[in-house]
Amino acid sequence: MTFNIDDIRAQFPILSREINGHQLAYLDNAASAQKPSAVIDAMSHQMSHTYANVHRGLHTMANETTEAFEGARAKLANFLGAPSPNTIVFTKGATEALNLVAYGLAHTIKDGDEIIISQMEHHSNIVPWHFLRERYGAVIRFIPVTDQGELDLDAFKAMLSTKTKVVSIVHMSNVLGTVNPVKDMTKWAKAVGATMIVDGTQAAVHMKVDVADIGCDFYAMTGHKLYGPTGIGALYGTADALERLQPFQGGGEMIEDVFEDTVTYNDPPHRFEAGTPPILEAIGLGAAIDWYSQFDMDAVHQHEMAVYHHAVDGLRDVNSFHIIGETRKKGPVLAFNLKGAHAHDVAQILDKYGVAVRAGQHCTQPLMTRMGIHSTARASFGIYNTLDEADRLVAAVKKAALFLS
Repeated sequence: MTFNIDDIRAQFPILSREINGHQLAYLDNAASAQKPSAVIDAMSHQMSHTYANVHRGLHTMANETTEAFEGARAKLANFLGAPSPNTIVFTKGATEALNLVAYGLAHTIKDGDEIIISQMEHHSNIVPWHFLRERYGAVIRFIPVTDQGELDLDAFKAMLSTKTKVVSIVHMSNVLGTVNPVKDMTKWAKAVGATMIVDGTQAAVHMKVDVADIGCDFYAMTGHKLYGPTGIGALYGTADALERLQPFQGGGEMIEDVFEDTVTYNDPPHRFEAGTPPILEAIGLGAAIDWYSQFDMDAVHQHEMAVYHHAVDGLRDVNSFHIIGETRKKGPVLAFNLKGAHAHDVAQILDKYGVAVRAGQHCTQPLMTRMGIHSTARASFGIYNTLDEADRLVAAVKKAALFLS
């Protein structure tokens, strides 16, 4: 489909809203993106016309809902380049996906085993590994981040050894925008026999992901940043990797047989989907993938980065303006500070002009510590953002700089 920004924006009802008397400029997409009518309508239609619980039902609506639910799994597998729908486990988001892997691998971790992550990880890819440190004696090692916001790959390669059992790395940083070379990192990790996990929360939105080409064991993603609903995400795992995981939760659907003295488990992916799943949310994510897949990913990325660079260029002459993370390869995320001003104050002033950004530590406290800062304001751009909105961000930041100086 031809990339037409006006046509795209017309498909997002919320973008017509006014905030404080100003047209909304929604620049908080790295936290959660807005939803097109295609997603809203798909979920509404399902609830209004053919809703039932999935699997095992024999009536018409149960079969229809199961078909739509499993159809969404197949769409997601295709979207991520996975070889089979059976390699896709539905979760409530990337956080649960990463916790699922950490829990599932816990039985393989012994005292002194090493887990390598990086200083730019989101807390959802740090805290689950601390569970293994606390409970099983694992040692967590952090790949350093350079002043420019890139991983020190030489340091990473030097860390790898036969003690390395897990490497878990973000594909694209939610603060720096850095796109990490996860394919190369996977190759290096596997050379020492480590399990390779990639957090694709941001990357799945802004680039074409091919998990088979990356070669990782696991890839986590979420739906609400991909213009889909909240409460739904997925874990991709190779067939062998999923078989190695212990079940994360017990209940219905994840079992084959239950006896008084034993149970037998279902095959993946259902082994990891205990209880009634997020049915409507999965169908909504399937609709989001259908909607998003009509666009050329290269064209989307070029548009998003053009808006990003337009904003950065407009802010260069603000003396107090400082970008956190200017890497050679990055996505459309602009984390910044105004010298002497708190990020929360900056965000509140921007909101007065209808410009929505996020402010805080963005669940990356180790990265904030590494960069010697407490927090940042963050503007993150999506498919529907415009050069005019970048101009409005620039104007609002300049007003904030003047007011807070």
